Amino acid sequence: MVELLATLTRALSPYFSEMSLMLVATLLVVFGDLINGYVKHILSPCHFIIRVSLFVVLCAFGYGAMTLYGAPLVLHLIKFFPGYLQGLVFLSAFIAIGIFAERRRYI
Repeated sequence: MVELLATLTRALSPYFSEMSLMLVATLLVVFGDLINGYVKHILSPCHFIIRVSLFVVLCAFGYGAMTLYGAPLVLHLIKFFPGYLQGLVFLSAFIAIGIFAERRRYI
């Protein structure tokens, strides 16, 4: 079993950087409405121009920064697992996000 997991990790390891970026982007898609709703709730008493400006800043810079800095962080966290489990952890993370998205009726 360990050899099978190690083979999976070896097959996926050249793509770990891209997979961590995909994982962060998928998380932002699934949780983006929660983030936007929270920001909307906080900014609702503010003036229109302030609300629009801060929403643009959140979308342009906030989500961009989360993607830019989140992907290396995810990859760093994955590297804490033993080498033969890293591919399985990536696949499990995507499956878990898919199950969560299904429960939230995104699929």
